[in-house]
Amino acid sequence: MTTDRKARLLQGNQACSQAAIDAGVRFYAGYPITPSTEIAEFMAEELPKVGGKFIQMEDEIGGMGAVLGAALTGLKTITATSGPGFSLKQENIGFAAMTEIPCVIVNVQRMGPSTGGPTAPAQGDVMQARWGTHGDHPVITLSPASVLESYELTVKAVNFAEKFRVPVILLLDEVIGHMREKVVLPDINELEIVTRKKPDVPPAEYKPYQTDETKIPAMADFGSGYRWHVTGLCHDESGAPTGKSAIIEKQLNRLFTKLDAYYDELTLYKTFMTEDAEHLIITFGCTTRSAAEAVETLRTQGVKAGLLQLQTVWPFPEATVELLCRDKEAVYVPELNWGQIRGEVQKVIRDKERLIGINKINGELITPQEITIKVQEVANRC
Repeated sequence: MTTDRKARLLQGNQACSQAAIDAGVRFYAGYPITPSTEIAEFMAEELPKVGGKFIQMEDEIGGMGAVLGAALTGLKTITATSGPGFSLKQENIGFAAMTEIPCVIVNVQRMGPSTGGPTAPAQGDVMQARWGTHGDHPVITLSPASVLESYELTVKAVNFAEKFRVPVILLLDEVIGHMREKVVLPDINELEIVTRKKPDVPPAEYKPYQTDETKIPAMADFGSGYRWHVTGLCHDESGAPTGKSAIIEKQLNRLFTKLDAYYDELTLYKTFMTEDAEHLIITFGCTTRSAAEAVETLRTQGVKAGLLQLQTVWPFPEATVELLCRDKEAVYVPELNWGQIRGEVQKVIRDKERLIGINKINGELITPQEITIKVQEVANRC
C-alpha cells in the first residue's frame, strides 16, 4: 500500500479503495462487475499488504454474506458492486439492517434496469439504496461528486457503519468511479477513525441488543469469549427469536429511529453561491459538476443561481432542503434518472410549480449548457 500523500493522479474507484484501507477495513468479499471492478482489483492487491483478506466469491449474495460474517468477528468490512449485483445483495443487506451488523456496500451505478449499459453513467439506484430490501429499516447512503470526495466519503461511510451499527451504502456512479483527478490525500494521522462500541460487561451478562440512551448496542466480537445469537427473525435483547408483539414493537421502533438523534451529523452537503440565490439547483454525484459550471455561467448572464450538493442522500436532508428552497423563484433537480431525488424535494417544498426536473436516461451526461438553458428559460418567465 502506498504511503505517499503528495499530489497523485487517482481514479475514483482507487480513491475509494485507498480510503477503505486507511479507515481500517481489513476484509473484502465480492464479485467483479463493471464499473466497480477496479475496487476489487485494488483490494485484492493491497489488503494482504496490511494483514487483510480478500475473497472473490461465487456471486454477489455470497460476497455479501462473507462480509457480514467477517464483520461479526470484529473486522471492518467492505464490498463493491453495480446495479445487477446490488439487486442480488439486497436480502443480505436486509439481514445486516435487522441484525445491526456494520458494513459498507459500494454501488458504482450504471444504466438499468437489468444489465442495462455496463459502461454508461446513470443515477437510477437512489430508491433502491433506501428501499431495496423489504421492511422498514435504517440505512445511510452517501454520494461523492469528485475523486477526493470518493476518498473522504468512504472514510465517513466506514465510520458511520461502525458507530451506528448499520449498513452504509456509498453511491458512486460510472463517471466518478472511472474519472481520474489530481488529488492530495490527507495524512492518515489526521483522519478521524471510529471503531464500534464494545461491551463493558462480562460475557455472562452481555445482551447484544440491549442499549442505553444512545440507542446503539455494544457489539462483541465472535471468538472473543462472548457468545450471542444472530438472527434475521424478530428478536429480543438477547438476540433470541420472539413472537411477543410488545417486544417486537420496542425493538423495531428502536431500529427504525436509532439514527434520528444523529441527523445533523449524518446529513452532509455543500453549497455554492446560495447566499443571494433566486434559482437553486439541487444535485448529487456526477451531475454536481455540470451544475457548478452552469451556476457560474448563469451568474455572468445576470441570473442569481446557486447550488446545493447533497453528499448524504439517505437520510434525506429535509431540513437543509427546506431552508435553502425557501423564497426561491425556482428549484431545479438535474439527475440521470426519471426524478428520484426530485420526488423527495417535492415532499419538502410541496410546490410543483417551482420545482423543475432536468432528466436524462440515455447514458449521456447532463451538460452544463442544458442546465443553463433550462434555468434561463424559467428566469425569463419570472
